[in-house]
Amino acid sequence: MRFVVDAQLPRTLCLWLQGKGHEAVHTLDLPEGNSTSDVNIIDFAAKQNRVVITKDNDFVNFRIVKGKPEKILLITTGNIRNKELIRIFENNFEVLFGLFTANAQVVEMDSESITVII
Repeated sequence: MRFVVDAQLPRTLCLWLQGKGHEAVHTLDLPEGNSTSDVNIIDFAAKQNRVVITKDNDFVNFRIVKGKPEKILLITTGNIRNKELIRIFENNFEVLFGLFTANAQVVEMDSESITVII
């Protein structure tokens, strides 16, 4: 699976995904870095068939209005340590992978639950 990790999330998440055999890019790796606009991230994700992993609800709103990006993982944990974020991914990634493979489009994950929005 292919991912783009938004600026509010740590590069360590991107590295963790890569370690699990997935293709992941952090916004820091894009030409404009963490200053990359949401629209440019959306276009990048659409062209490369990537799931956008973000804490920014604007991506969900854009998806509702414009129909893209096709797949979003909205993280709603609030501010947590990177180790805790990775632990949440470790505990839930199999479920997330299954949801996106089964064509879930927008999934929300917090520290206690996973919800399919669309």
